[in-house]
Amino acid sequence: MQRDIFTADHEAFRGLVRDFIAREVVPHYEDWEKAGRLPRKIFEQLGSLGVMGLAIPEEYGGSGLDDYRYNVVLQEETARQLVTLGTVRTQLDVILPYFLAYADKEQRERWFPGLAAGTLLTAIAMTEPGTGSDLAGIRTTAVRDGDCYVVNGAKTFITGGLLADLVIVVARTSHDPDDRRAGLTLLVVEDGMPGFSRGRVLDKIGIKVQDTVELAFDDVRVPVANRLGEEGEAFSYLGHNLPQERMTVAVGSVAQAQAALDTTVAYVKDRMVFGKELSSFQNTKFELAAVAAEVEAAQAMLDRAVRELVEGRLSGADAAKVKLFCTEMQARAVDRCLQLFGGYGYMREYPIARLYADARITRIYAGTSEVMKVIIAKSLGL
Repeated sequence: MQRDIFTADHEAFRGLVRDFIAREVVPHYEDWEKAGRLPRKIFEQLGSLGVMGLAIPEEYGGSGLDDYRYNVVLQEETARQLVTLGTVRTQLDVILPYFLAYADKEQRERWFPGLAAGTLLTAIAMTEPGTGSDLAGIRTTAVRDGDCYVVNGAKTFITGGLLADLVIVVARTSHDPDDRRAGLTLLVVEDGMPGFSRGRVLDKIGIKVQDTVELAFDDVRVPVANRLGEEGEAFSYLGHNLPQERMTVAVGSVAQAQAALDTTVAYVKDRMVFGKELSSFQNTKFELAAVAAEVEAAQAMLDRAVRELVEGRLSGADAAKVKLFCTEMQARAVDRCLQLFGGYGYMREYPIARLYADARITRIYAGTSEVMKVIIAKSLGL
């Protein structure tokens, strides 16, 4: 079906991104996977291209474009070429909105030029050992001491934490036994602050190019000037950006499912089985037809949600529906595609194997499928 959510400007941006990925990413991607991270230079190159600063106001070196559709184009074009730029996506889609919404004038002047240029890399540290999706259970503490907070605690599963210059840490500044959600605060910990250390780089089964680490905070003195927003308001801040964060996962899921379909269609046309093209078998046709229908349905749902997000009308419950449907569809689609590769599909030299491994996390991060169902059920009055 014809999509209608993009303008000529978005399509021009698409061409720019497509050329960059083909030239600067695809030839090096295998090496980056082995290294387990993206090189810093990619962020700087994307900064020079204007990608890192799309949403940052012009006075700080950005373009001032408050339009999530550009982020969608970036994800679609990376998936089309069978690669991912996970930590770039996290910085632009998940972390930058907190800086844009809650940074004061001094913080903007201090950080925004580097964010726009791609020379300042970021991470957000929410998850702790034992908390998972239960953000109200956060135990990392931040105790006020004059013009600083003293931060102690540990975080895990932190995307981009290995190279991050700025880490937004969700810490507990007060306790209210009657309201577990109260008393959480966003503090920006900077690389090099005494007591801040990086632990293990975690060995994941998929998204190998996206570093995921453990972080530790041992009496880290964080200036009050590094607080984002008001003290004790972090839970509401986190909830405000969750619809976009979940949409980001859904966008990637649909784009990668489409990539799996495209690469499988190409494969079955070339693969010979029993003296015939694999594409000539009825089972092959039926399987790929079913996948194509599911991807199309998910794309239609996603495009409507993208429009509502851009217009400021997307509810948390609707974002949960989109994430649930798109990620579950991705799992089914990639699995069916891999099956058509036979044993070759299990070999990492074939992109379908990477797509399969990468897909598994989408039903877990940014809220598990089970959490999405809880949110949807509540919206139904259940």
